[in-house]
This record gives sequence, structure tokens and C-alpha cells, in this order.
Amino acid sequence: ESKKVTMQAAMLVGTGEADAFVAGAAHPTSDVLRAAIFLIGTAPGVRTVASYFAMVRQEGGKERVLFFADGGVVPDPDPAQLADIAISTADRFRALVGLEPHVAMLSFSTKGSAQHPKVEKVVEATARARALRPDLHIDGELQVDAALVPEVAAAKAKGSIVAGHANVLIFPDLDAANIGYKLVQRLGGWSAYGPILSGLARPANDLSRGCSADDVVHVSLFALAGAVAPGAGS
Repeated sequence: ESKKVTMQAAMLVGTGEADAFVAGAAHPTSDVLRAAIFLIGTAPGVRTVASYFAMVRQEGGKERVLFFADGGVVPDPDPAQLADIAISTADRFRALVGLEPHVAMLSFSTKGSAQHPKVEKVVEATARARALRPDLHIDGELQVDAALVPEVAAAKAKGSIVAGHANVLIFPDLDAANIGYKLVQRLGGWSAYGPILSGLARPANDLSRGCSADDVVHVSLFALAGAVAPGAGS
């Protein structure tokens, strides 16, 4: 019955009879993803369905928004998948937030400060993403302090177009992203909305089965925004 409901919802979106669907409060993530991938499909040119969390906090009377990816779908992305995640998350940020995305490819190394296969993965992913989308501001590998703090960026990544003011953070794997968003949410006082699926031809959003009523409302609003914002479906 669970699979039937999610399949029916995805079919309505895939055929254009509905603009988006939201599920997960009473359905496993695997059912939501399977329905979305099979019946909605990926956006043109996109090979990887992933997700992001929209992290929101009030600062100085203004709302600051960061996107964290991928904290919900791909456990250990290879360089090609990581590049896809960076591109689709950047496009969603521009479409939904209305600001220029500055994409930081995160690592425990900044600009060669450490040598390791995990660092090499991020370096390769950065090169792939830049080659595919030279119009986007993407840089890496960057430690998270270099990505977010101007003073640290000046010392560790001088001349970077992204370092010090990143607003889209691409984590190297699901472990890092999931742990990172929960630390920022629970200890930093940020609101976290998601995981919101990216890379699909039309919007479909997943919910945690531990979600609140407010979570359902906010994730549904993201789905609606994705349905009307140009390019936001991907």
C-alpha cells in the first residue's frame, strides 16, 4: 500500500497532472526515491538524483540561507556524481533563493594542504563540475572554515572566487553531509528543511518519518516553489 501511494503520486507528477509531490512522513525514503526516479525521471543532462538541506537562520534582521548537499541520498559519490550534485544544487539555489550560488567543494584539505585519495576525489569532482558548467562559481578543495570565513579564506585560499562567502556547501559523502547539517541545526540554531530532492525533471520532496507538521508545511512550500521557479525542477 505504501509503494502504491507513492507510485500514484509520482505518476501524476510525471504526466503533468500534478506539479509536485511530497511524501515520507509515513513512507520509507526508498519508496519515495524509487517512485520519483522511475516515474518522473531525471532532468535533461542530469545523471544523479541527490538531495540538499536548506539551512536558514536570521542574522541582523535578514534571512541567511545555505544549501548543504548531499545529506540524504548518495552514500559515497564518485567524482562524476559529486560534480552532478554540485551543479544541480547550485541551479536549485539560484532558482529558489534568487542569489548567485558560490559553490564550495568541501574536504579536510584546502588547496593541496593534505594529500589523500579522498582529497583527490574532491579535486577531480571540482574539475569536472567546472568543465561542465564554466558559468558557475565553483571552487575546491576547501575546508569548511576557508569556505565560510573571509579571514581564513584570505590565509588559506587567496584569490578564490568562492572561499570566504560560499552559500552552497558540497560535502564529500553522505556521512559528512548528514552529520554536518545536524550539528549546524542542533548546536548552531539553524532551521533545516529537507532532504529536498534534486536532479529530477519535476519536483518531488522527501520527509523524515520523524517530521513535524511545520516540516511538512515548509518542505511542501519548497516543492511549490520548485514547480514555479524557472530551472528549479532540476
